[in-house]
Amino acid sequence: MEDLDGMNPVVLQLVGVHLLRGSRPIVSGLSLTASRGERLAIMGPSGSGKTTVLRAIAALEPFQSGQIVVDGVVLDGGRAPTPAALRALRRRVGLVFQFHYLFEHLTVLENVCLAPVHVHGLAGADAARRAHDLLGLLGVDHRAGALPRELSGGEAQRVAIARALAVDPPLLLMDEPTASLDSARREELGDLLKQLVVQGRTLVIATHDEEFARAHATAIIRIAPPTDITVTATRIGSDANRDL
Repeated sequence: MEDLDGMNPVVLQLVGVHLLRGSRPIVSGLSLTASRGERLAIMGPSGSGKTTVLRAIAALEPFQSGQIVVDGVVLDGGRAPTPAALRALRRRVGLVFQFHYLFEHLTVLENVCLAPVHVHGLAGADAARRAHDLLGLLGVDHRAGALPRELSGGEAQRVAIARALAVDPPLLLMDEPTASLDSARREELGDLLKQLVVQGRTLVIATHDEEFARAHATAIIRIAPPTDITVTATRIGSDANRDL
């Protein structure tokens, strides 16, 4: 079923995903659905597989069975994605790592322009315009010429978000985004995330931060190692949330 704009309202679907490391189960039978405009928080203790789930969605971690569908791109467990599927996925998913991983030898602007130019073939001038727009939206365009080591933790995180959004993906994944932020910065981040979904972008956030999730997620799922859980994440309002 499609919405009024002719776009599938489901951006992300996991169906019975099982993931092993050696013989040890990390994720076992995880199913969930995230809709366009959703802010979904995945919560669980350390070692429960939160980050692993994000990496599997972004095709950075193989999984043994089940299926992951990202805005029409299908990943099947036990099969390596084709080059064409990977190219399509890279346009649909942005991932913000916990430690940002900005390239230290590149400026902020160069970090944000890197994937659009060298992976997706966008002209340099067009990539720079897009980068400045994103950096401006995130309040760090004045740092466009700075190197990562010259940024504060909050600035580095915003640059990492801009880099992840540079190809305008419908799905943004964030790993422990509040880990190094003080209370004021946490609230700023929450307000920013609400802005990012205005145009229908979906956010999936792996976090152990209960207070942040309850304040800023539209839905919360909880996993525990080894997880054997089937849930459906549904949009329940712009500021309310519930456990599923």
